Amino acid sequence: MFPTPIERASAPTRWLYRAALPLALLLWLLPLIAVALTSVRGQADIAAGNYWGWPTQWQAWDNYAAVFSSTPILRYIGNSFLVTLPTVLGAVALACLAGFALGVYRFKANLLVFFVFVGGNFVPFQILMVPVRDLSLALGLYDSLSGLILFHIAFQSGFCTFFMRNFIRELPMELVEAARIEGASEWQVFHRVVLPLVRPALAALSVLVFTFIWNDYFWATVLIQGDHAMPVTGGLKSLNGQWVAQWHLVSAGAIVAALPPVAIFFILQKQFIAGLTMGATKG
Repeated sequence: MFPTPIERASAPTRWLYRAALPLALLLWLLPLIAVALTSVRGQADIAAGNYWGWPTQWQAWDNYAAVFSSTPILRYIGNSFLVTLPTVLGAVALACLAGFALGVYRFKANLLVFFVFVGGNFVPFQILMVPVRDLSLALGLYDSLSGLILFHIAFQSGFCTFFMRNFIRELPMELVEAARIEGASEWQVFHRVVLPLVRPALAALSVLVFTFIWNDYFWATVLIQGDHAMPVTGGLKSLNGQWVAQWHLVSAGAIVAALPPVAIFFILQKQFIAGLTMGATKG
């Protein structure tokens, strides 16, 4: 069922793997490399059509300084943090509670409720655009940070519950039963027994959700119209309109916008990898 480790593969397969891996990595990074080079090149290169060649002018400081001094990108980044952090906390907290209920308790509708959470992940967001927009208008949440946060929490709860339920279900239930025999309440079992055991999964899930929400563009442009609540992904669109054909400045803004999730990943990379590989060596 699982792929054969590359160390056990035949000699031609190992050679092909070593040759294809750098090529695949280069192809994957090519758009990012192009954006990074464009962010440090001058206007003359853009006008001359030098999009992929080596920059003839290095204007990294001027371009990045212009992004911060001439645009509201700091406000956009602040809005992204105001949306992303509460969403991560809300979605992960709800997922832990729902995952605990679905992973520990045995009741008749357990599997049906779990399928509802899983099935919600397969509904395309584009189908929901009009009803969600109408609902946000009816509730007075349109064009507000609180509305975007609530809808993000609702949409992320399905995947997060699926993630946490599977981790909690793999825990040894003898620990839960032992805690109950010792007189622990269900809440004490949850936060003193289960939560410490799924800490790597919480870190991995938090990094994933942070990246999903930070990079969201669809709901940011559907539910938000003004700069007062616009996240950085939607704000980059307005920079494109402000600086028509000045792609070096738009690219610099895109690099700045991508830095927070990259920093979060490197800060929590040990916990992230531990969470994703948790239980991978079982059996």
